[in-house]
Amino acid sequence: MFRRLPIPSRGTPIVKTLSFNNYETEEFFDELITEAGESRDGAERLVQRINSLSDEELMARQREIEAALLRMGITFTVYGDNAGTEKIFPFDLIPRIVMASDWQHIEAGLKQRIATLNKFLNDIYHDQEIVKEGILPREMLDKAKSFRPQCVGLNPPGGVWCHITGTDLVRHSDGAIYVLEDNLRCPSGVSYVLQNRLVMKRSFPNAFADSRVRPVVNYPNQLLETMLSVAPQGVEEPTVVVLTPGIYNSAYYEHSFLAQQMGVELVQGDDLVVQDDRVYMFTTDGLAQVDVIYRRIDDDFMDPQSFRKDSMLGVPGLMQAYRKGNVTLCNAPGTGVADDKVIYAYVPEMIRYYLGEEPILPNVPTYVCQREEDRKYVLAHLDELVVKAANEAGGYGMLIGPHSTKAQQQEFAELIKADPRNYIAQPTLALSRVPTIVGDHFEGRHVDLRPYILCGKSIWVLPGGLTRVALKKGSLVVNSSQGGGSKDTWVIAGHHVEVADPEGSL
Repeated sequence: MFRRLPIPSRGTPIVKTLSFNNYETEEFFDELITEAGESRDGAERLVQRINSLSDEELMARQREIEAALLRMGITFTVYGDNAGTEKIFPFDLIPRIVMASDWQHIEAGLKQRIATLNKFLNDIYHDQEIVKEGILPREMLDKAKSFRPQCVGLNPPGGVWCHITGTDLVRHSDGAIYVLEDNLRCPSGVSYVLQNRLVMKRSFPNAFADSRVRPVVNYPNQLLETMLSVAPQGVEEPTVVVLTPGIYNSAYYEHSFLAQQMGVELVQGDDLVVQDDRVYMFTTDGLAQVDVIYRRIDDDFMDPQSFRKDSMLGVPGLMQAYRKGNVTLCNAPGTGVADDKVIYAYVPEMIRYYLGEEPILPNVPTYVCQREEDRKYVLAHLDELVVKAANEAGGYGMLIGPHSTKAQQQEFAELIKADPRNYIAQPTLALSRVPTIVGDHFEGRHVDLRPYILCGKSIWVLPGGLTRVALKKGSLVVNSSQGGGSKDTWVIAGHHVEVADPEGSL
């Protein structure tokens, strides 16, 4: 990925090119360096440390980190890639810094948003008051592909539908932070957050300690506590399992990692059985009842009796056990309707409707192609906008107008006309950047941020998240399947927040 730099011979002056002294932020907001070339608040020690290292020493640390991630098996799967199934997730050692004040704002906005989305999910699977009041047009809900009629009338334990969320945030050139999309079904990536932190601590222990970086190591414990808190009533010592589709799933590494970190069993569909509307796990000692399932399997494949009849991945009868209140599913089935990018456009109004508050974190301005006026504008400005399919993910089903050809624009125009409900469009944002090692120097690369939110009896936000970076020059697509990588995310602690010993925690 990076070329090896020559080691200078004795007496040869060291020419340092991997330095921030000549780094250009250009017209973009940079998360580490200001327009004046100074380090942002909280980044001073890190910048000083990197500037003090020789190029060879810095590149050696990059290579060491890559080797460590390879040994740990930090991989993902690209479906349809003939070059091979398993890919090592690219990593760049220059971290993203989040100032304490920014994080306080982000955390408050995410808690507000998740509280709202849980109320929305409960509403649409019951009385649908938000539709009756005209806040969400009926046609938008009726045509939502991820709405599950099988979930109408369900009452999840504790009233919580979405226990684990990964919300994608971006910063525009105006410095403001926007919500790009919500991921409420099976959000992935948190294992990379934990492992990235582990390798970064080893590479920059002093800068890490001096910068007062908030730890992330307690995520598995918080995840387990969240699931235990929503176990069926009357269960004194709940049994939790992680349900995976299997080794060929793109996030299988994460499934096994989180199960191991929480100290619970990793199971597949054929490891479970439903008897008398209760879920049991096969063990060497016989059947053991399961009370909470962290499912990393899509609704459609979860139970062939309720969803796709041809599914070989799920557990027959699981939905009936869930409906009876004998098992908790995290996340609840049906939550994917809130992932719909058209439904996303209405979240600010949801916040006002359900909470009576103004949104703390704004959406990216969004044109809904089902609305005639919006559709006309989009079709006339395809060369300027980012167009997205309502239910696609991973960077697929998307047109980035300024980087597209006339033929691609025409193709999307026809798709929009044929099924306008399936498309939204947004202005092309100037995503913020972070310095990234490119050859023998630093260049800015665009990033987003996916924090992880847990919701049980209370809402907790992991202080940090997955910073995804578009490694291709000029690219705005950060997804790993489209050539993106990741960086560690350093949330700087405010003076009122304690920071654990960096050598003792992640």
